[in-house]
Amino acid sequence: KEVAVATVATVSTVVVAGVLLVRWKKRDERRWKHSQRMLRKFANDCATPVPKLWHVAFDLVSDMQTSLSDQSQTDYVMVPLVTSSLPSGTEEGLYYGVNLREDNFLMMRARLRGKNEPITDFDREEVEIPHEVISGTYKDLFDYIALKLAVFISINTKTNPMTPKGKMGFTVSFPLHDGPSTAGANVIRWKSFPINEAAGKELAKDFNEALEKHGIDLRVSTLVDATLGDLAGGRYYHRDCVAAVTLGLATNAVYVESAQFIPNAGDQNKFGEMVIDMRWGNFNTTHLPITQFDMALDSESSNPGFRILEKLIGGRYLGEVVRRVLLKMAIETALFGETVPAKLKTPYILSLAVRETVAEVCDIVAERGARLAGACIVGIMKKRGRINDKKSVVIIEGGLYEHYRVFRNLLHSSIWEMLGGALADNVIVEHAHGGSGAGAIFVAATHSQIRHDSIDPSLSQNEFKVDDHMDLLSDLASFKEADQMESSAAISDHSDSSDGGGDGEESKK
Repeated sequence: KEVAVATVATVSTVVVAGVLLVRWKKRDERRWKHSQRMLRKFANDCATPVPKLWHVAFDLVSDMQTSLSDQSQTDYVMVPLVTSSLPSGTEEGLYYGVNLREDNFLMMRARLRGKNEPITDFDREEVEIPHEVISGTYKDLFDYIALKLAVFISINTKTNPMTPKGKMGFTVSFPLHDGPSTAGANVIRWKSFPINEAAGKELAKDFNEALEKHGIDLRVSTLVDATLGDLAGGRYYHRDCVAAVTLGLATNAVYVESAQFIPNAGDQNKFGEMVIDMRWGNFNTTHLPITQFDMALDSESSNPGFRILEKLIGGRYLGEVVRRVLLKMAIETALFGETVPAKLKTPYILSLAVRETVAEVCDIVAERGARLAGACIVGIMKKRGRINDKKSVVIIEGGLYEHYRVFRNLLHSSIWEMLGGALADNVIVEHAHGGSGAGAIFVAATHSQIRHDSIDPSLSQNEFKVDDHMDLLSDLASFKEADQMESSAAISDHSDSSDGGGDGEESKK
């Protein structure tokens, strides 16, 4: 009897265990299917087929037009840099520059020998900024930079006895706040708005005082966005360089505009060129592929409703979007197990299937950002009427572009898909000359020469006529009416009728 009872108990235990195993297996299958459904939905929400990219490009062109003509009619505001000039490629000599980042700065010395020669004698040194200096005042910061710069110059003049004189370039690789502050005028405001020209000149005065204090016979004209420095480097080597883009933690773009389309350019510049700070991180349109995760990130950010494009393509945000997607999948589908790990510290804890899912989420976010950046570059070329028959060079700088090969390749391929093989050859994308921060050297070279011929009037007159401008407006209106494009033929037909559209095959990613 006891044996029979034990046998029944054993059989019952085995049956229960078997039932539980089946249930657990089915539960795991349901969770896995749910995670894959979430992944497919996220991929679909982030999709950037060529027609959508063209919508984004034309919406950007439309906002650029409105911002230049009447800023009161748009939330997207670009800033003409009235006092900015660009090098001609004839500048030669030894120049110094400083590139300020958020927690460090780069000191540089380089020799320019003309546009047909590369940069030589290039010395650079990166210096960490102590916390007490970061949390101090501008004067504290500039005094620290000048102190380190004096040592840098002293070391380098031992190998080159020439004492540096003249202008020095100073670029800022992150946006500084230029509005009012309740914390005092001298407190460093590491905020999210680009520095303007007035603020840049005012800060330059403080920095020049620090340079003089430490016996450095160099002076800075103004502090400028590093993207402008990249444009200066591009223009030094290529007369056809018309834009520069920063793709790092943050993002921005500057481009060269025909001054006849800028109301406040002044009579002396109306047939020349002006540099426009696009501040394109603030661009927004209903055609941007924004997901629930992007909306949650935006609402919880320090600037909800602003810098929407930057939150889709900036390196500061790409990883955060991935984290939010994986967190939701972990909670709803137990992707990483029954408990959501605070940090995935254990090596090899993830199965191959889970690793593939994580990688795919990363790829989706990177692909969306890269292709949107490519679409905006095409938009700039479209605005300038430089797609059909003019070569244009676009300089790109930033760690996201430089070090993330997948992102870089996806950006290039998006331009090719939008324009097609033949027209895509007219848009030449290059990495910044001299590498990260080197734009300060070209800014120094520009400011060191008083040049009255820095603007080539004939270039803009031949390049973009008023009739072309009106054709572009008509082109935009036609595109708005044709909201649904189903094939590459639609894009090709539309582009052929415009001043700067692109032929090409549609290729959906």
